[in-house]
Amino acid sequence: MAARKTDTKSRSGRTKSRTNKKATTKRSPEKTNGKVHTIGSYLIQRLQDYGITDLFGIPGDFVLQFYGMLEESPIRVVGTTREDNAGYAADGYARVHGLGAVCVTYCVGGLSLCNSIAGAYAEKSPVIVISGSPGMTERATDPLLHHRVKDFHTQRDVFEKITVATAVLDDPMTAFQEIDRCLEACVRYKRPVYLEIPRDCVHKKAIVPHVPDDSQLESDQNALRESLAEAKELLEASKKPVIVAGVELHRFGLREEVLKFAEKHQIPMCATILGKSVVSESHPLYLGVYEGAMGRNEVQRYVEESDCVILLGTFMTDINLGIYTAHLDPGKCIYATSEKMRISYHHFHDVVFSDFVKSLSKQKMKVVKRKIPDQVRPPHVEFKVDPTQPVTTKHLFQSINQILTDDSVVVTDVGDCLFGAVDLTISTHTKFLSPAYYTSMGFAIPASIGAQVANEKLRPIVLVGDGAFQMTCLELSTALKLGFNPIVIVLNNKGYTTERFLQEGPFNNIPDWKYHNITDLLGGGWGFEVSTEGDLEKALKAALANKDSLSVINVHLKSTDVSPALTRLAEKMSKQL
Repeated sequence: MAARKTDTKSRSGRTKSRTNKKATTKRSPEKTNGKVHTIGSYLIQRLQDYGITDLFGIPGDFVLQFYGMLEESPIRVVGTTREDNAGYAADGYARVHGLGAVCVTYCVGGLSLCNSIAGAYAEKSPVIVISGSPGMTERATDPLLHHRVKDFHTQRDVFEKITVATAVLDDPMTAFQEIDRCLEACVRYKRPVYLEIPRDCVHKKAIVPHVPDDSQLESDQNALRESLAEAKELLEASKKPVIVAGVELHRFGLREEVLKFAEKHQIPMCATILGKSVVSESHPLYLGVYEGAMGRNEVQRYVEESDCVILLGTFMTDINLGIYTAHLDPGKCIYATSEKMRISYHHFHDVVFSDFVKSLSKQKMKVVKRKIPDQVRPPHVEFKVDPTQPVTTKHLFQSINQILTDDSVVVTDVGDCLFGAVDLTISTHTKFLSPAYYTSMGFAIPASIGAQVANEKLRPIVLVGDGAFQMTCLELSTALKLGFNPIVIVLNNKGYTTERFLQEGPFNNIPDWKYHNITDLLGGGWGFEVSTEGDLEKALKAALANKDSLSVINVHLKSTDVSPALTRLAEKMSKQL
């Protein structure tokens, strides 16, 4: 094992005092009515009302005035190296904190955000996108201003496709209502929104007093009552029910209700890969990750043999379903998300997801004693280290499992690092972040920074393939700047392993960097090069002890070596072909 150390500062040097409180939808209209706000100051006030304490981004001339206002506010601006990374960081922050925000300049900044914000939209992560733009006065003669693409509406037109609400704050008569409308939509639907401020409107004052709207989305009571009655009937008739917990239980704050419901009725639980850690994986009712053939065979069999599968907040995506190797009978399913409600083959409209889950947890039903077969529980794996044995992907994930604590947050990128993480045991709820639906490479490193900004007590364990590392690795300089201490584990198999699994070709090969030497370039942190099991054991031990800075562990793996999850999928698919 080769280890390298570069000095860096310790975790300190806060520029603004703050607390790591969770985002909230609590309103404080009294704070907004005592003085005449400008469009910019009102937006900042409302961000604070919703619990935003940090914001990510890169300044530019069209947004400098708003950045100046942010600098004078309690909100801390965390600068990043690239706008797309700012989007990933805001996404990671939102997944831990409940709501995130990113602020960039016009087009060259905003359009760079598109991919990361599209991922947040797909996976229902509420991120507020704020962009500056040319002033209304300077647009009057339709000039070819820098950063402009087609016309002055191009950027907003693009973001309308990847956000749940958009607004251009160009009129003080409507800007305050538009701010409230978009922020409310972000929190209500758990998806990104887009706010654009022309630079000559930032300091425009309100013309009339404005009070935020407190209206809430409500269910149709008849539809809610009938859906609950059908769900209760299906549940009471079942002998082997199971809950498949999805990521929306975290997004909408419903984890506790579902857990109490499962405990009350002794219903076993599993999770999807996107929803992994919504349920504590050390809970006695927890079975494992249900992901078709990618999950353990025992879990797949238990779920698919169930006579009542309760899918709560679950995205029925190809990855969640193990590349379509899952086999669920819709006639035996209760399927509830924020967008759809189906009991067996009956569809219900105008039923709010949170209303259904909370009401279901309060339903009085026959109490049935159920025992989970021992073979379904996650197996105990005896862990051994042969110091001279080359590291395998299987051994790597077994080793990672040994170092996880309640203060760890696993942030994984796309590829075999994601599939291999299926078998990790996350004991504390919501300590696993991944782009397991949108699957955008490059997510993990910047998202881990956002997660640690949201809660500095967490220590990110970042799992990233060599290809994804090459995309966003320079964002580690932001981690150094903030004094953060992630442990970044690079699965170095000299290319795109998952693509090789699908189709071999030279296009899957990438340059072999000395990943552990990036700490020299950045001027801080520890770097480790690992080839054997003994190297890995020493590197992980040293990285854990390095609490004041980041660590990068370059793990050499054979290009043909894949995780147990990918092996299971290959075996199942080979039988189907």
